[in-house]
Amino acid sequence: MSYVPGQPVTAVVQRIEIHKLRQGDNLILGFSIGGGIDQDPTQNPFSEDKTDKGIYVTRVTEGGPAEVAGLQIGDKIMQVNGWDMTMVTHDQARKRLTKRNEEVVRLLVTRQSLQKAVQQSLMS
Repeated sequence: MSYVPGQPVTAVVQRIEIHKLRQGDNLILGFSIGGGIDQDPTQNPFSEDKTDKGIYVTRVTEGGPAEVAGLQIGDKIMQVNGWDMTMVTHDQARKRLTKRNEEVVRLLVTRQSLQKAVQQSLMS
């Protein structure tokens, strides 16, 4: 999925709700992210055209809250608890995901398999 600045974003999204795991004073999500408008998009292994500066899931901890919720490596995070994540820096995304007062994180994500399934169904 490529994005042209100034144009509407069209994406097939999936809702994922992650209940953070409490470990002492920490709340664990069980995944890592990459990308952001301040990062080099050519280094993003999930960007098909190497221009996408979105936030992508780069690691999911086996058995962790994110895996249990259905998050997958390569998912592009479009929203976190209603906040747009399509034009944020890496640090802004990290801070939005790790807010201490939020024990549940509600994501809207898109993934290549969802996009392809919809495209195939439209062609049938």
